[in-house]
This record gives sequence, structure tokens and C-alpha cells, in this order.
Amino acid sequence: MDGNQVSGLVETTDRFADDPAFAVHEGGKISVTPTRSIDSIADLALTYTPGVARVSSAIAAEPELARRFTWAPRVVAVVSDGTAVLGLGNIGPAASLPVMEGKACLFKEFSGLDSVPIVLSTTDVDTIVETVAAIAPSFGGINLEDISAPRCFEIEARLRERLDIPVMHDDQHGTAIVVLAALRNAARVVGRELGDLRVVVAGAGAAGVATTKILLGAGIGEIAVADSQGVLHAGRENLNPVKQWLVEHTNRSGFAGTMVGALKGADVYVGLSGGSVPEEAIASMAPNCIVFSLANPTPEVDPVMAARYAAVVATGRSDLPNQINNVLAFPGIFRGAIDVRATAITEEMKLAAATAIADVVGDDVRADYVVPSPLDRRVATAVAEAVAACAREQGITT
Repeated sequence: MDGNQVSGLVETTDRFADDPAFAVHEGGKISVTPTRSIDSIADLALTYTPGVARVSSAIAAEPELARRFTWAPRVVAVVSDGTAVLGLGNIGPAASLPVMEGKACLFKEFSGLDSVPIVLSTTDVDTIVETVAAIAPSFGGINLEDISAPRCFEIEARLRERLDIPVMHDDQHGTAIVVLAALRNAARVVGRELGDLRVVVAGAGAAGVATTKILLGAGIGEIAVADSQGVLHAGRENLNPVKQWLVEHTNRSGFAGTMVGALKGADVYVGLSGGSVPEEAIASMAPNCIVFSLANPTPEVDPVMAARYAAVVATGRSDLPNQINNVLAFPGIFRGAIDVRATAITEEMKLAAATAIADVVGDDVRADYVVPSPLDRRVATAVAEAVAACAREQGITT
């Protein structure tokens, strides 16, 4: 008998055995661990019936007690419909679940918050809003993840209006916050003020829109946003409401050309769209320019080429300096908001988070260190403290 045959069956090789990524994900990456052991009948009676009935009755009479006697206040729901996952696109809910589990691991590792990954088998905006609102009493915060634009804008806005717990679409705001933090320090490296910079944002999706808004809120000098059809300007037609807002609040000069054309003389490029930017476009930027090329795994601008023209280069890659990584933002933001029982995550809290991230770098700032390492354990604490303080100042804590 052939050595590969046993009892008439041919042994098959596990095609995932040699890939360490699959080994990490075998059986999932998270579990639920009780905080109390059950070693006796008395333990059982207190943990479940009849003891639990006294606690439930108390909460029914005073709903605020749920914050003390359930896990809800310290647990985040990580919610996705799988339509805009990493660089993979619309892969559906089941395929997106490993990503949401990974997000739950990051929440626990960097902020100590528990979280539950929830993937939804619908892309309908109304259904998603109603579903998340229906499960919200089980959670202290809602992290929306990998939901495609422009639906993500409406879903987040409606849930923020409807719920009295923090809601944030991380693909939008996590990216925007870290970009602003990095740009604050990059401006220090080149000796410029934010208000003096002319910025070109490539991409008018979730991250591009949120980044543009936070840069405007931080006082950036001039900003133009480009989508696949060129720079957004007053002459463009058939724009959705989000892009129309960008037309009304950006591109003061009225430039109506391509993104490449807009880069001529620009101080900052922020790539959030994928694709490729030619070398001549980067060469045409202002002296001591700043290039943030954030498409992953392949940046829009080759980092080696960019370094020939730019004073500061950042990417989304972990194997290069200055990684723009959302993990610098979302764990501390939710930690701070939940700690003070904030009812929302405001624009001011996002700006405070960006400043806190930038300040961790402090006086050590240099061209290859404008943003902390994603593994820097100081970051989440600094962000949480800044966000909590801001929430108190705004009077949105309960």
C-alpha cells in the first residue's frame, strides 16, 4: 500500500498549515471569560437564579443601575457589514469577522476594554441603524467598522443622533485623528504652522472626508480634495451631499483640474485613495513638502521616491517609519469617553485626541518620528485622559 494511503483513503495536506496567520486565527481570536467562578450551589444561586432576579428587579426599577451591575458600560460593539474591509473591499460579513475579532483584540490590549464583534448580513441603511439601536443597551459604545461610503456617513449620523453612548466610525475618524497628529509634528519638522500649509487630499471616501473635516477644524490654510474625476470644485455636477459639502468648504481658489495638477506647489499630499502618483507630481510640490501616502499595502507614492523630494514621508505600513495606524486613536478615545460616561464623541474630543498623540512624540520629533509607534503604551493613556477631560469641559458626561 502507498505510504500516503490509510484504509483506502488518501491523506490530504492542510493547505493552511504553513501560514502563521491562519494558526493565529484557528478557532477565532477572542472568548468570553467570566469574572466570577462557580464552585458551589451558593455560587450558582448568586450568579444565576434566584440571586440574579434581585439584581434584574433593581435595574428594572432604576435603569441607571445597569451601569453598575452589568458589563454594558465597559463593552464596545464592533459593528460591520463587510462592505469596505481593509484593502479587500466588499467581502461580506462572514469574511469580515476575522477583522472585527482583531479589532476586539486591539481594544483589550491597548485600552483594557472588552468588545464584541458583530457582523450584519444586510447593507440596507435603515436595517443597520435599527439593528444597532436595538442592541445598544448591551454596550457602552459603538465602533462602526468597514462600512462603505457614502452609506457610512448616514449610518453614523443617525446612530449618533439616536443613541446616548459614544458612536464612532473608525475608518473615518481614527484615520483622520492620526493624520492630524502626524501633520502637527511634521509641520514642526519643517518649521511651518498648520495655517500656512496648502494640502491636497486624494480620496473623497470615508477617510478622505473625515480627514478633510478635521484638518479644517484644526485651522489648515488651504485644502483641495480630489476624487477619481479630479479636484472637487463648484463646477462639478451630480455630487452626493457629502461631496457637495466638500465643494462648499474647500478649494477656495476654485482649481478645476486634476489631482496631479493640484499638487504643483502644494505643501502636503495626503493619499487615501489607492492608485499611483507619478514622480513628476511629487517633484512639482513645494520645497520641504510632506507626503502621507496611506494606501495599504501599496502606498500611492513610492516611499523611496517620495523621500527624494519630501522632508517628511509617512505611510500606512508597519515596516516603514511614521506609520499612520488607527490603533493610536480608537482604544484611547473609547476608553476616555466611556470612563466619564460621555454621551457622544465630539469634534473637540477628536482634536484633543490628535493633540495627545502628537504630544507623546514631544521634543523627540524628527523627520522619521512624527507619530508614535502603534506599540507605544503611553498613547492610549494620553488619549483617554485628553478625551475624558474634553468631555467634562463640554459638559457631555452623565
